[in-house]
Amino acid sequence: MSGIGPELSLRLLRDPAITRAADLRLYGPQAAIYHLANTLGWAAPADEQLVDCGEIDLQHLRAGQFDAMTGAASHAAVIAAIDDAVAGLVDAIVTGPIQKEAWHAAGIPTRGHTELLAQRSGAASHAMMLASPALACVLVTTHIPLAFVPQQLRSDEILRVIHLAHDHAARFRVAGERPPRVGVCGLNPHAGEHGLMSCGEEEQIIAPAIQAARECGLHVDGPLSPDTAFTAASRALFDIHVCMYHDQGLIPLKTLDFDRGINVTLGLPIIRTSVDHGTAMDLAWQGAADATSMKAATQMAIEMARREAGHSG
Repeated sequence: MSGIGPELSLRLLRDPAITRAADLRLYGPQAAIYHLANTLGWAAPADEQLVDCGEIDLQHLRAGQFDAMTGAASHAAVIAAIDDAVAGLVDAIVTGPIQKEAWHAAGIPTRGHTELLAQRSGAASHAMMLASPALACVLVTTHIPLAFVPQQLRSDEILRVIHLAHDHAARFRVAGERPPRVGVCGLNPHAGEHGLMSCGEEEQIIAPAIQAARECGLHVDGPLSPDTAFTAASRALFDIHVCMYHDQGLIPLKTLDFDRGINVTLGLPIIRTSVDHGTAMDLAWQGAADATSMKAATQMAIEMARREAGHSG
């Protein structure tokens, strides 16, 4: 509520290219949304464009300052959107950035959007994908300390994520094109150098998952050395990469194409996309936030919904 998320949402409602392509609903506290629109000198959303949820006391709402109140309000908005998507009242959800510390201040134990979406929608299997025109990465582990990553890696989990990555790429394949190709990163420098630079994760955990995927008929290669997995030549070989941990995928993606990067949660019974950046508290309520990622996430959600409708029909 106190970052750039609400401004980005209002910008979508002012974009004719977006509003011609889809009917948008903005979830959040009506008082806060109207207050922000007035502050920016923009028109407030029409009644049919706004779903009023979450409570905000305007006397305590400050630009760039999060607290338990703003955390609870943003959480309530996400919950309402998820429930409407599960009920089939909306075709997709596009989430703005959240301040995870605000959720924590409000006593909300969920680490972030992805975990909440999976829990609330009853997803049996899910994974976080970060994508841009330059690169698409699906993560095996997400918001955990780096020290915990090796012990969290399991062959069955990596295989599950490979399948989710492959299935997503296949949905966007044009008829007649070759099958999707998935590149799977190793964990250690030089993909472990056959155990010389690892504790055997590549040989004992990652390689068996890759072999199992190949036995299922998938076109998969790896373990790839992480320091060369995202070069131009490597990106040309693969449609999508599977990464072992958060920064392994996000650092190259944001370096290559920060403004157009988006977040997609794979495996949910609903469609969810999001920006891949933070709340930018220093830019809040100034009308200066760059909406490129938000627009890209919305366009991706629209395209996924169309393909889902075509697939179901």
